Amino acid sequence: MIRKPHASELPEIAEIWLAANLDAHSFIAPSYWKGHFAGLVPQLAQAELLVYEDSGGLQGFLGLDGDLIAGLFVRREARGRGIGRALMDEAKGRRERLRLHVYRKNAGALRFYRREGFSVLEEQTDPGTGEAESVMVWHV
Repeated sequence: MIRKPHASELPEIAEIWLAANLDAHSFIAPSYWKGHFAGLVPQLAQAELLVYEDSGGLQGFLGLDGDLIAGLFVRREARGRGIGRALMDEAKGRRERLRLHVYRKNAGALRFYRREGFSVLEEQTDPGTGEAESVMVWHV
């Protein structure tokens, strides 16, 4: 089931965020993600979030800021079960246009977003990490 999260779930959502970032971005120092973790719950409280929940609990979430997908995160053990696609389909149903930033070294995410119909709009460098990233866009 996809729904809006309860305030009490924000710490668990933050844990999913941290674990997924550490797992998917081995090319960025773990201290970068851990350094952003302390202030994450208040940021999540202000965000438009969609969570995916099944009988095992929260499995992933997607954050939106206008037409920007601020992040899509799925627990490692839940990946490959269509959760990311379900969250993406929900976001597409709510917007006519979506954009996102993805690190070019994150080949799995790039493949996923291309399969979802996103195309590269521009290439740039993330000022926070110095890593190359693609800005991708999808529209109806």
